[in-house]
Amino acid sequence: MKRFAAYRIWALWLAASALLAAWFAWAVQTPGEQSVFMPGQTTHAHHQIEMKCATCHGEPFKGAEGIQQACLSCHAAELKAMDDSHPVSKFTDPRNAGTLAKLDARQCVTCHTEHKREITHPAGVTLPDDFCIRCHAGVEKERPSHKGMAFTSCATSGCHNFHDNRALYEDFLIRHGHGDAAKSAGVVRERGLKEFMVYMDYLDGEPVTAAEMDGRVELQPTPAVVKNWEHTAHAKAGVNCSACHQVNPGKGGEPVWVKRPDHQVCAACHKPEVDGFLSGLHGMRLKQGLSPMQPGLAELPMKPDAAHKSLSCTSCHGAHTFDTRRAAVEACLSCHDDGHARAYKASPHFALWHEEVQGRGPKGSGVSCATCHMPRIEYLTPEDETRTLVQHNQNDNLRPNEKMIRSVCLSCHTLQFSLDALADGALVTRNFMGLPKHHVDSIRMALEAEKRGQARNAASGTAGDEE
Repeated sequence: MKRFAAYRIWALWLAASALLAAWFAWAVQTPGEQSVFMPGQTTHAHHQIEMKCATCHGEPFKGAEGIQQACLSCHAAELKAMDDSHPVSKFTDPRNAGTLAKLDARQCVTCHTEHKREITHPAGVTLPDDFCIRCHAGVEKERPSHKGMAFTSCATSGCHNFHDNRALYEDFLIRHGHGDAAKSAGVVRERGLKEFMVYMDYLDGEPVTAAEMDGRVELQPTPAVVKNWEHTAHAKAGVNCSACHQVNPGKGGEPVWVKRPDHQVCAACHKPEVDGFLSGLHGMRLKQGLSPMQPGLAELPMKPDAAHKSLSCTSCHGAHTFDTRRAAVEACLSCHDDGHARAYKASPHFALWHEEVQGRGPKGSGVSCATCHMPRIEYLTPEDETRTLVQHNQNDNLRPNEKMIRSVCLSCHTLQFSLDALADGALVTRNFMGLPKHHVDSIRMALEAEKRGQARNAASGTAGDEE
């Protein structure tokens, strides 16, 4: 009897162990069920994809090398585009070997450690605010203008960023350091898709009417859908129902009609835009094979009635209206509920947008949410042609906010005003209602440094002539 009881205990223990092992194996392989392995809260940048551990940790047993490769798989192109001020090559240069003992910036996690939200600063930095001084102690000897500045003030808005200083370098400050607050005729550049439709060989460019719709039987569209679609740029460009709703399964299979095409269908014509969408906070979950982002999962304040809306291309553009004006403002405000968003319709920017929409303002003079957060940029096509498109990665120029200056602010404002406005956190929250109360001295310092350099060059030239 005792032996039977012992066997029973062993059997129960083995069964429980097997069940526990099976549950752990299932949790490891199932996105959304991996929270049990979380050693701490993730940053605002990665919290959406924290349930897919392999996104950042890579393959098992890859260690630090795997994590570094995971970082670069998402951020390498961005670092290259911004002409990174602190590239890895700077720290692998033998002449700078001494800096590695102070700050091993070859590895992203040296400065950006995950699962330590309690010590995480803006931009996901987990180092103390004085990390610059580790390598730049005594900078006042080289730059007298920096004498007396606090050692925690290097990253003050308008001064320095660790990676992206394209709008803060001295030559840029000098080149754009003059002028009043606003330019006389600031406008946003036009999008440039139409001229590149010639490369889309599956379109003949001839408009399609409601009578020529090819998906009536398979999709059974309502009269409202037909009316909406017939007046869109898609119909005018010859994009019939089958272009979006008919998917080719490949391997000789018959095309299949789908009721709700996903973002991959949009990418057939709008690949750069979809790539941007997948890289931003709106679409990064889809990129990792997770369920779509929902406003209820966001850390920013969102409207309660939008909590369970799944974000896709049609969330903003509509399924059959493709209304870019709605996507530029109303789509944003239907979800976002922070102070900056709530203040927009009382701002000077919205006043300009309203005038343009009503036909009373020049084309491109309005400032929508998308004007700043999804700016129009130059894009080099595979055919080596340059076209203007909308950057759908809405956090591409968000942090640090000086990244917004070159692609957005300078279209209408001077550099000094832009730096001052972006450095005023309260003004940003009010959506720029009023004037900046903060003044950034970097332009003055750059201009004074230029004058000192010119004086030295002049003195050196004079001395040479006398000899």
